[in-house]
Amino acid sequence: MYKKEFYVFEGSIPKKAIIRNYTTDDFEDLIRIQQETFPPPFPSELWWNKNQLSNHIELFPEGALCVEVDGVLCGSMTGLRVDYAPQQPNHTWVEITDNGYITNHSATGNTLYIVDISISPKYRSYGLGKWLMQSMYEVVVYLGIERLLGGGRISGYHRYAETLTAQQYVNQVLIGKLKDPVITFLLRCGRTPVHLVADYLEDNESSNYALLMEWKNPFK
Repeated sequence: MYKKEFYVFEGSIPKKAIIRNYTTDDFEDLIRIQQETFPPPFPSELWWNKNQLSNHIELFPEGALCVEVDGVLCGSMTGLRVDYAPQQPNHTWVEITDNGYITNHSATGNTLYIVDISISPKYRSYGLGKWLMQSMYEVVVYLGIERLLGGGRISGYHRYAETLTAQQYVNQVLIGKLKDPVITFLLRCGRTPVHLVADYLEDNESSNYALLMEWKNPFK
């Protein structure tokens, strides 16, 4: 099982943080974090439920990570293993994650696929999202998986949808002329673009587009 201790900083003050596998004892806090991360009008039925969380820790506990700061649970990241064929990149979030229930998890899958990452808003200044991503890379290496993959919402696209195609918007982000809250973050985490997917997830901000981005295991 996974456990990493480190320090984050509030100004010049160090605060102890821990990334570990989440358990049934964390379910209430994990649902709270989803509510804080995706407040209304985000549909409440899309927040984690206990059945989904139970599947995460039963089917692929290695891919169920959470982070706490000073003993307070404030973020999580979840993945599953799938068999990904680069020549057939198109899929939806619902299809590849079984709508977050991960019943399609494959113990021998060549790819660790990211289902979700959530950080409580008041803890986002600590860089916890990047710490969680780096921890999941370590899981990829530990298990000998080929890659980490996931669809990043192009969440800033709605501001430019009348003047740019989705691909043009992504191209502008990749050359630094535009910044996207999700894609720029993933680039800073070491992820690289693979393929732009239409109708990935119902989301007005991205016009339902997501950019598949991967991190390849350097030992494979």
